[in-house]
Amino acid sequence: MGTTQLESVPEPKYWHLKTVLSEALDSEFSVGEILPNERDLAARFGVARATLRQALEQLELEGRLQRRRGVGTTVAPPRVGVAVGTEQHAWPGTATDAWQLADSALELPPAAVAAALETGPEDTVHIVRRSRMTHSQPVAAELLYVPQSSVPELSAIDAPSGTARARAVLRELQRLELEGQDSAVELGSARADDAKQLDRLPGAPVLVVTTRFFAGGRTAALSVATYRADTCRLTFGDSGGVEIHQQPERQAS
Repeated sequence: MGTTQLESVPEPKYWHLKTVLSEALDSEFSVGEILPNERDLAARFGVARATLRQALEQLELEGRLQRRRGVGTTVAPPRVGVAVGTEQHAWPGTATDAWQLADSALELPPAAVAAALETGPEDTVHIVRRSRMTHSQPVAAELLYVPQSSVPELSAIDAPSGTARARAVLRELQRLELEGQDSAVELGSARADDAKQLDRLPGAPVLVVTTRFFAGGRTAALSVATYRADTCRLTFGDSGGVEIHQQPERQAS
């Protein structure tokens, strides 16, 4: 970064500064690198610290920067894409599935999930918890709800708990013939448990992708995946299910 004084511009000064900073992030900094402190940055660009903070806050909202407690302001990894396609369908846990298993347990699902799965009010279902990472940072958390009727051959003796049981649930689920799937996306707020897993504050904006998997003429499983809105973007097209992928390179704002 050369020392650049901001000239008078018709747009707000912090907005112009945001553009200058964004270009500098592309050319001079790498993912995870810590930015200089506010005093040094303000002096470098010849702006008040209040103006600098406005620009930094905007870049954080756009997912370019991350403010990490005890670390400082760092360059965020590239936004990942949440692609909702219709061309190719696959069960969770197949070879191309990059989600990481956490655990699995038999629990009562939320009422809306029970209604979608057509299970009774007292029927427990397998809840498989999974996560997605990029650049060693969490970007998504998933709850996969599987009725016991979808995996009738599952043995508690072979897979009593934890990731072993989660793998067993997915393995048995993949024995079914997948007839199709559909997905819906909505903007939401992170609940306390999601926020903790995603390293965000409760109430932070998230993208919630709900996917239903069909087999035997019914909903055989239902996925509720919560993505960090500050690090994800929606993509549309026949790209094959719900997947996450990295941009090849970041464009300046």
